[in-house]
Amino acid sequence: MSGLELTPIVCAGALGLVVIGLFGMVISPHLIRIILSLAVLEGGANLFMIMVGYQPDAVAPIIVNGVIPAAMVDPVPQALVLTAIVIGVGVQAFAITLTMRLRRAYGTQDVREIRRRMEQDISRAAGVTATPGSKDEPEFPHPRNAAVRMGRG
Repeated sequence: MSGLELTPIVCAGALGLVVIGLFGMVISPHLIRIILSLAVLEGGANLFMIMVGYQPDAVAPIIVNGVIPAAMVDPVPQALVLTAIVIGVGVQAFAITLTMRLRRAYGTQDVREIRRRMEQDISRAAGVTATPGSKDEPEFPHPRNAAVRMGRG
């Protein structure tokens, strides 16, 4: 297989990684799995960006002794990917730190349970006795929803 035939396969694999990562982030209720899915998504996006700048039989864009090579690889996607990797590592470290703090505070890593407990904490801190989602909550708290219900929206 030459490089020209391999490029679409690698691009399809990169887009597959993006889809798998996105699917994992949307479906999983577990915070660590969401962070791992984010890492897979970032890897797929970085691979795709590298493949955008790839040219078969091209060389690095370095001019030696005044000789300019015929085909050079575009360095911009490579620089963007290096930057994205550094930013991705920072985001993942921050997400893991938040996950550890949430685990310590709420004793779970389930997003739904954490949200429920956070809403209870906020209600308690605000002095509201009704828990979110209770029967005491108004059915249409936003005026737009009331207008839609009455057929005027």
